[in-house]
Amino acid sequence: MPSLREQVAINTVDVLKEIDDPHVVLVTREPFDVEKLAITQFPALLVQQTTEERETITMGTPGQGRRRGVMTFEIRGFVRGTELDSRRNELIEAVEKQLDSDRYRGLLASGVTDSQLRTIEIVPRLQPLAEFVMTIEVTYNYLRGTP
Repeated sequence: MPSLREQVAINTVDVLKEIDDPHVVLVTREPFDVEKLAITQFPALLVQQTTEERETITMGTPGQGRRRGVMTFEIRGFVRGTELDSRRNELIEAVEKQLDSDRYRGLLASGVTDSQLRTIEIVPRLQPLAEFVMTIEVTYNYLRGTP
């Protein structure tokens, strides 16, 4: 069974692949050179985990206790063509709507307690490309020291 971290990443990519308006052509965790993508590969999304914070919530016997973690993912979105501002905004809204459809990332039983869009940054680019970066935080709880 993959780690919770891996399960969250897989779920996020799978959910984003289901976006149909606008139809997202490429969703991946593997970095790519946007300048080398074919025009038919847009819109494109790159999902990557950036940080993870952990803290103790309750103390237990040595090596045990409840812990909380927050994983941060960046979703980089790219559109190409004309009317770039509108296309970018449509993609941002579609990504947010899709992620909000299940804020537990399908992993409530595994300890995920919430996921939220935290920031959206518009990245300046010259035509015919537009880019944004969304930051998503996924909060989870786990029992430290359980077999």
